[in-house]
Amino acid sequence: MTFRIVPAFLLAAAVLVLAGCAAPGAGEAATSAHPAPAHPAVALPAAGARFDYQLGGAYTPPEGVTVVERDRTSEPSGAGYDICYVNGFQTQPDASKAFAAEHPELVVQTPDGPLVDEGWPDEYIFDTSTEDKRESLAAIVGTWIRGCADSGFSAVEIDNLDSYTRSDGALSVKDNLALAADYARIAHDAGLAIAQKNTADRSTELKAAGYDFAVTESCFQFSECDAYTDVYSVVLDIEYTDELGEDAFGRACSSSERPQTMILRDHSLVTPDDDGYVYRSC
Repeated sequence: MTFRIVPAFLLAAAVLVLAGCAAPGAGEAATSAHPAPAHPAVALPAAGARFDYQLGGAYTPPEGVTVVERDRTSEPSGAGYDICYVNGFQTQPDASKAFAAEHPELVVQTPDGPLVDEGWPDEYIFDTSTEDKRESLAAIVGTWIRGCADSGFSAVEIDNLDSYTRSDGALSVKDNLALAADYARIAHDAGLAIAQKNTADRSTELKAAGYDFAVTESCFQFSECDAYTDVYSVVLDIEYTDELGEDAFGRACSSSERPQTMILRDHSLVTPDDDGYVYRSC
């Protein structure tokens, strides 16, 4: 899983330069050739709700928390509204080798093997460059999304849409957005809301593709929260101690520039029994 911080100016520059796994099943996902349907009736987190981000391990949420995000391999918290993390554009570290062995055509390939994310060298980048590949990826990831619904989650968050910025020119923003739209249709068909993750400069396009709210990392630190709040009624922001710091976070909580929901976490997202654990909420 990934918890990354990417400044908006790097994403914009890159856009200018770039113009457990289930086998795919027939008919399991819509493809990018079809337009997005009207929004179904899906539930959103309450605006301003207290939130916790538990990708480093599940634990009993702090008092007052009603919205919790956990990895798709974890059980929902039962706190009220549960968000399911899905890495929709890259492999998960513990599954990278197996995925590349089973689906070599679905990861970007180099002369030296699958292309890795330099920031997360145990993750391979999915190849979204053709409609056939996107359809296959949508079938696989669609199984994970529907699994989130079956487990009792209320929404899904899709990570690493910005993988095209780390693809050495192999992928385009257009292809990744097409796959992102497929994921939105699958989530809505399963009765789940779907959250945009980061990629501030694509918020308007993702909202148009069916995304319902945003989960952001360090939008206050990078002065880009308005790119989300101008588009979505619900924005859940995570700031990190190694970037903002606890004193600065306290000041940030009184700022009119922050989203209604903003928390501070340790960057490794450890559990409360670890000495490095930090959780603060505005």
